[in-house]
Amino acid sequence: MGIFDFIKNEFIEVIEWVDDTNDTVIYKYPDKGNKIMNGAQLTVRESQVAVLMNEGEFGDVYIPGRHELNTQNMPITTTLKSWKYLFNSPFKVDVFFVSTKFFTNLKWGTSNPIIVRDPVFKQVRLRSFGSYTMRVTDPKKFIAGFAGTHPWVRIDAVSEQLRNTITSRLAEGLAETGISVLDLAANFTEIGEKLKPVFQKEFDVWGIELGQFYIENVTLPEEVEKMLDKTTQINMLGNDLNKFNQMQGGIAIEKLADNPGAAGTAGIGAGMILTNMLQQQQAPANAGAAPAADDKQQLVELLKQLGELKSAGLLTEEEFNQKKAEILSKL
Repeated sequence: MGIFDFIKNEFIEVIEWVDDTNDTVIYKYPDKGNKIMNGAQLTVRESQVAVLMNEGEFGDVYIPGRHELNTQNMPITTTLKSWKYLFNSPFKVDVFFVSTKFFTNLKWGTSNPIIVRDPVFKQVRLRSFGSYTMRVTDPKKFIAGFAGTHPWVRIDAVSEQLRNTITSRLAEGLAETGISVLDLAANFTEIGEKLKPVFQKEFDVWGIELGQFYIENVTLPEEVEKMLDKTTQINMLGNDLNKFNQMQGGIAIEKLADNPGAAGTAGIGAGMILTNMLQQQQAPANAGAAPAADDKQQLVELLKQLGELKSAGLLTEEEFNQKKAEILSKL
């Protein structure tokens, strides 16, 4: 190899990035300390942009196509380098490629319960999970926010920051929608659309567009789920108090059967309930008679349960008064 061939190999004549990955967002062209030839060919493929940077300052941005790097085609970089006249010598700049395609199926989720203001429960703790899509729309903002000194940035590093942003603003976003946690499952699509602008304000800082945002699951605290189950049971049985008592007795007996070693008040309570159920089914003629002391205690306990449901906002005043009147009429 002659001396001129050696010198020529130190200069970069062709700059391009063939992305053979599915998860690379930023790729810094490896110049290995070599300078770029004046007139070098820069190839930018679809779903890419190329950004020049001179000593930490952003230069020109190139969209998909073939570009010749010279002073006429590098106005910003020419100004940064103080090239007042045509420049024909090799020069040194950093070249960053940024992928602008949509990255899909990115996951988000709350690692710990978040407290959400709710129109029904006032405050409730919940966990939520879902997915979203994103793409880069402002490569300079994106490089400034995520590249730093890293020559290669993958989507995992980006999605981790975005996931933290989503979970930190989720409580505020859900409160702004005005939808109760009771109706979340039936309105996932609508809620997702309402939350997008909340998150997009944060994403704009990094030059990112939030594409689709999906809520896939919401988990409520166990005590809230139990109250919802009890409300559903009452609504299913309507105004038939006897059916409600029989159902509660059946549940207690099933639990006792699953745990044959249970004793004490649980076993006694189940026996009392079973006795009452049999009396209700086998002795309808006694329906007008005054209830026994045990029956009175059961009715009092049921009245307390209804009071708890009303306090939690799961029964309206009218529903509570109606069922209270039914219970009191039996005492």
